[in-house]
Amino acid sequence: MTAIVGVSFGATSSHISIVTPTLSSSSLFPPLTLHQSGNKKESQLRCAVQESSTSAVATEKKEKEDSTVEVPAKNPKPAAAKASVAKPLREMMEEDVIPPLKAILEAQDDISEIDLSFHDDKLEGFFFKKGIQYSFWAFFPSGNLTGAKGFSISSYGSGPSTVEPFLVDERNPTANHVVFWVEKRLAAQGIIPVWNQ
Repeated sequence: MTAIVGVSFGATSSHISIVTPTLSSSSLFPPLTLHQSGNKKESQLRCAVQESSTSAVATEKKEKEDSTVEVPAKNPKPAAAKASVAKPLREMMEEDVIPPLKAILEAQDDISEIDLSFHDDKLEGFFFKKGIQYSFWAFFPSGNLTGAKGFSISSYGSGPSTVEPFLVDERNPTANHVVFWVEKRLAAQGIIPVWNQ
């Protein structure tokens, strides 16, 4: 199947010829030629486009198919693993928070009579350091780690200090966060060392 398309434009030059390289059996850019007829005012720019025959088109399609790489079909994703069921706050405190906190406090030579417990949505800690009684409380009034939280500390047997925000920067707080931040609060008060030796 062949078709020729012609386009004419006025031009002042007597003869210009532009030839483009061919990319395959048919050219994407046909040659352009500017011819000037006997009349100087009637110059024309001619462009001829030849469509490929059906056999040439079929050959080009086959070349494209040969050059493509087959991508194996993706296996459907397995059902997302169910998120581990969060432990109730009491169980988490007793299993994942109190034992590591107790180990941190017991590692200090000058801390004795350590008592850590969790009840009424409150983690309580009592101990003596060089004969001085210290107490701390981590409050969880909503009964979980994602709700409101607070922290308070006292020394010399006095009442709790001002309740401070606790775990406010953590998006999804865990038991490890509770241990870390209680340890940091105790270190900030000079009760335990900031750096472990």
